[in-house]
Amino acid sequence: MNICVYGASSNHIDKCYLDAAYELGKYMAEKHITLVFGGGDTGIMGQVNRGIIENKGQSIGIAPKFFEQPGILAKNCTQFIYTNTMRERKQKMEDLADAFIMAPGGIGTYEEFFEILTLKQLRQNHKPLVIMNTNNYYDSLTALLNTTIEQKFMDEQVLDLVNIMDDPRLIIERIEAEVQE
Repeated sequence: MNICVYGASSNHIDKCYLDAAYELGKYMAEKHITLVFGGGDTGIMGQVNRGIIENKGQSIGIAPKFFEQPGILAKNCTQFIYTNTMRERKQKMEDLADAFIMAPGGIGTYEEFFEILTLKQLRQNHKPLVIMNTNNYYDSLTALLNTTIEQKFMDEQVLDLVNIMDDPRLIIERIEAEVQE
């Protein structure tokens, strides 16, 4: 199984986020799950990949060629795929993934998550989607989504398309169960 993890590239975030990301990667490696990710060597992306690689797992980094600059991309991926654009990158990540996890991140992470959620709502994607709510990072997003429902901009069934969890092991177990269904 391949799981795509979206997450921050910043190293300036609290250590609790980096530790949880490493644990996610470590557990994925133990379960023989391949990481598909944006290929970054820093932040949450880098830590998930380190958790994978240091525990003898597999990772597929995907990034546009213009990211090829010192200190940006992970050089220890099992496989690395270069694209020409960010759009091609997202499509390749979606194509290779059997499931998606949105770890804490910024606008790029949000954009990737909302695209997958929209595709699920439109029944164009049926793959599991989980929000990794480390340290309650996504509580505000959850509140926004609930406000969106309350104000009738979104149907409440849309929230049934995503799981919101904080424990990396339980996230993987939930995805495995959903893939089996």
